[in-house]
Amino acid sequence: MLLGFVCGTVAAEERLAELRLDYAYYSPSSLVAKRFGWVESAVAADGTRVKWVLSQGSNRALEYLNGGGVDFASTAGLAALLARANGNPVRTVYVYSRPEWTALAVSKDSPIRSVTDLKGRKVAATKGTDPYLFLLRSLRAFNVPRSEVEIVHLQHPDGRVALEQGRVDAWAGLDPHLAASELEAGSRLLYRNTAFNSFGVLNTADAFLAAHPKVVERVIAVYERARRWILEHPAEAARILAEESKLPLAVAQRQLERTDFSVAVPGTTLAETLREAGPILEAEGLVRKGTDIPAAVNALIVSPPARLVTAGRD
Repeated sequence: MLLGFVCGTVAAEERLAELRLDYAYYSPSSLVAKRFGWVESAVAADGTRVKWVLSQGSNRALEYLNGGGVDFASTAGLAALLARANGNPVRTVYVYSRPEWTALAVSKDSPIRSVTDLKGRKVAATKGTDPYLFLLRSLRAFNVPRSEVEIVHLQHPDGRVALEQGRVDAWAGLDPHLAASELEAGSRLLYRNTAFNSFGVLNTADAFLAAHPKVVERVIAVYERARRWILEHPAEAARILAEESKLPLAVAQRQLERTDFSVAVPGTTLAETLREAGPILEAEGLVRKGTDIPAAVNALIVSPPARLVTAGRD
């Protein structure tokens, strides 16, 4: 059984009174694990309570992690790297998906046809998240100066509302909100680029990883169980996503259609993706001058626990 080798009681670690994890609509694995109570079952023998906290985006998830509100946070890989490069003790221990979860969207009747048309326009994005970095990379790819676009900093759901109400000209959206806007409001995807979407990753803090390595393995094992379950039960996974996010089933199906669940170990593939995106972090002043991005990537990624649980390769 997948969980067998980590389900014994923890003898060498200080027992946890409460284990706190986030769940997010952009992390279907977290929704499945929460729905079936698998984390609760994995730590029940130690009398550990489990608390779930909703994260609306990578920035909120990292705030909760750095502030001690959660022990595990679901984010985009680039958001985790940005946090690590700026001195936050974040460690990526698992990949829960490789999604195409972000794109630039405009309203269905918008005259905007290209990224170059965003000059002088307002674009909504959530700072510190994959959509925000997707926007910056897209502008750079089309030689649109950052100074010629007004970025309106809004949380993902608020960005959708702002676009649909015409208060912004474009939106760097995130699923499932992006899929919902497409299907319900007719919003049009202006620009897509799978390579500009980073992985969905599960993170913990340096101190927690050092103090509770077996608990980390248990949580990874649950996420791995959820990943495999989603691959085997895509229709049921879409239903759970729809029910949790309170969005139509068609929206959940659209989100899952463009989500790859084949990668689980945070290893060389993730590292290469993050290193390739490093220059945008420096060019936009998102990290301190002289930051060693490759070193930050190496410090961020912790592969052994996921390799142990999955007995696989990235």
